[in-house]
Amino acid sequence: MSKRIVSVIAIVFCLAMSALAAAPQTLTGEVGDSMCGAKHMMQGASAADCTKDCVKSGSKYALIVGSKVYTLQGHEAELEKLAGQKAKVTGEVKGETVSVASVAAAK
Repeated sequence: MSKRIVSVIAIVFCLAMSALAAAPQTLTGEVGDSMCGAKHMMQGASAADCTKDCVKSGSKYALIVGSKVYTLQGHEAELEKLAGQKAKVTGEVKGETVSVASVAAAK
């Protein structure tokens, strides 16, 4: 093969891989906050109340999936309604952050 064909194939491969990396993913877990994670620290408060209070104090909404905590960006009004509940979040995952495209209660 010529160097030109190999270069074109390499470019197409790289573009395809970057498109796959940016594809939205759907995660299911509990809506919490980035400070408390899976263990809510407010004694006597429900998971929903603790999450909402922590977010009002500057924490970010998070999705707890098993032992992993993803910080959520976007759709805060919808996340507030689902605080402390199981939710299905779709968005672009980059490391431990999800840019939320949609959020709904999980069944």
